[in-house]
Amino acid sequence: MQENDKAVLIYATFPDLAVAEAEGTILVERGLAACVNILPGMVSIYVWNGERHRDAEVVMIIKTRRGLAARVVADVRARHPYENPALVVLPVEGGSEPFLDWIARQTAGGPPVRPAAGD
Repeated sequence: MQENDKAVLIYATFPDLAVAEAEGTILVERGLAACVNILPGMVSIYVWNGERHRDAEVVMIIKTRRGLAARVVADVRARHPYENPALVVLPVEGGSEPFLDWIARQTAGGPPVRPAAGD
């Protein structure tokens, strides 16, 4: 497998479920992500511009290929409502080979295809 075909996960946060679902739909429909997992109900505590914040947020885990990671980050950032969205690319060091192959196939170009049983 080529280095750019290896799977990566992109961790991202969004202000609410509707924004995350809209973004996830765009990524999957464009073949930039094989799948996104959206996890509502997160609480973030952080300091921004000198003030402590506590906000409800939604986490999204984007499953894609290393070769698409920069484009996914740029695309999400361009549409994201936050000034400085959390977008972190995490390498995948291993896992179920059929599943990792499915990620590569789904993001190889063209319309996404239906996964085989067990993917």
